[in-house]
Amino acid sequence: MVNPRAWLAEAIGTYALVFFGPLAITIAIAMFGLSMGPDALLIISFAHGAVIGLMVYVFGHVSGTHINPAVTIAMMATRRINVKDGAAYIAFQLIGAVAASATLAAIIPTYASQVNYGVQGGPSEFLNNSAASGFAVEAILTFFLLTTIFMVAVHKKAAAGFAGIAIGGMIFLLHLVGVPLTGASMNPARTFGPALVSGHWDFHWIYWAGPIVGALVAAFIMNYIFVKKAEKEETEAPRAEKAL
Repeated sequence: MVNPRAWLAEAIGTYALVFFGPLAITIAIAMFGLSMGPDALLIISFAHGAVIGLMVYVFGHVSGTHINPAVTIAMMATRRINVKDGAAYIAFQLIGAVAASATLAAIIPTYASQVNYGVQGGPSEFLNNSAASGFAVEAILTFFLLTTIFMVAVHKKAAAGFAGIAIGGMIFLLHLVGVPLTGASMNPARTFGPALVSGHWDFHWIYWAGPIVGALVAAFIMNYIFVKKAEKEETEAPRAEKAL
């Protein structure tokens, strides 16, 4: 069923992520003058984790709060969203991301431009600036993000009310370890918006390919090994009760 309200929710949620995440980078590095040390890393990681966790509670009941093309592609691949809605989700996610980056460019152009509006700059020296290593890191990080999403937000037996906390907490952790390596995108829209506004496209492909591959691998494993089993048990339970 096509749902324009969900499309708008995806645009707003992605706008929030691509506004507050890069804004935290701008404040920490350009405004406060911090290097990418522990203080800046904590600010950036907490901001990304907080905004995503909060958006799960704000729009989870409307659109599922994908705010990430890799998540939407994984949900389409496992038939948890139809293709028309999925394509619209991705389009509106990208629109929200570009709008957020354009907003930063308009309101704090000098500071935001110093960090390329928060765009990930490619694999770092820790990875020997290797595109292959950067791709692998993005895929692995996104694998664990999707594992968390499927097991706390999709799984029928997950504890109610904790999805936002768990997903936001995982985002916080993944940024703590991932920012020094690749910038920890795990989200093509998160990278696309700042890249379009800044014109910084270096290694851009890894921020699409890595998250999509990682998301698909996690989605198929979690969906068909864990989630489907719980759904089958839930369906069979009423039949067993009637038989008794």
